Parts: sequence; structure tokens; C-alpha cells
Amino acid sequence: DSAEDSPSVVFENIERCSPECLQMLLENISGLNVDADFTVELIPEINVAVATFIKNIDTKEFVEKCSQHRRVREFKMTARLLELTQTIKVENLPDSISTDYLTVYFESTRNGGAPVSDVQLFPEENSALITFCDHKGNT
Repeated sequence: DSAEDSPSVVFENIERCSPECLQMLLENISGLNVDADFTVELIPEINVAVATFIKNIDTKEFVEKCSQHRRVREFKMTARLLELTQTIKVENLPDSISTDYLTVYFESTRNGGAPVSDVQLFPEENSALITFCDHKGNT
């Protein structure tokens, strides 16, 4: 599968736009509502935000609209599709967590999971890498 299947769009160089401003801007460009139609996760450590669309939209077309939008250009932000991956990192895990527990948790359909092919636990960081059999389980 290609990146065009991704429901998520990465916005880089967001430091000139407050979180509230970014949400309003994305609502204006998409015609959708934050929380009901999409979510925005800020990753301030790397000056990035990720918009994930709950409502099915053409994200490739949305990225194109963003790159042409006057305000996006004024803020010097860029937009691109988030690549799909088979591996995710989970952090802030309790000390007592086991690879078996993580496997069962991330395979649980109640948690939106999918078959897990590998779990690498890093107890010194209280983190783990979870690898799915395919990229559909990483949402």
C-alpha cells in the first residue's frame, strides 16, 4: 500500500501557529470539524502536528489544498501524508509490563488491534516496539 491510503497528514514547522489557530485553519481548509471529523496531535519536541481524519476524505487532495493555502504559506508550514508503518513505539509503560501482555493488548480488537509479529521491550526506557503483521493495526 502507498502513503495515499493514510488517514493522517503531518504538518511541519508549526511553531508560528498556536494549537487553536492550527485547528481552526484545518477546519477552514477541510470544511470539517475537529474532534467529530478529525483529531490533531501536537508533537512539540519536533515542531510537528499530525491531523488524523476520522471521516473518510481524499487526504492527498487535502495536502494539495494545504500547500496552496495562503495562511499555511504565511506560517511557513508544510503538509505531507504520514507514511504507514508496521512498527510503533509505546512509551511510559509500567515496570511490570510483559511482552505477552503487550502482544495480547495490541491484538485485541477492542483496542483496534491487529496481529502482532514482534514485541521488543526496553525496560530501561519503559518503552517497547510493537511490530504488526501488516500496517492496519497501527492506528
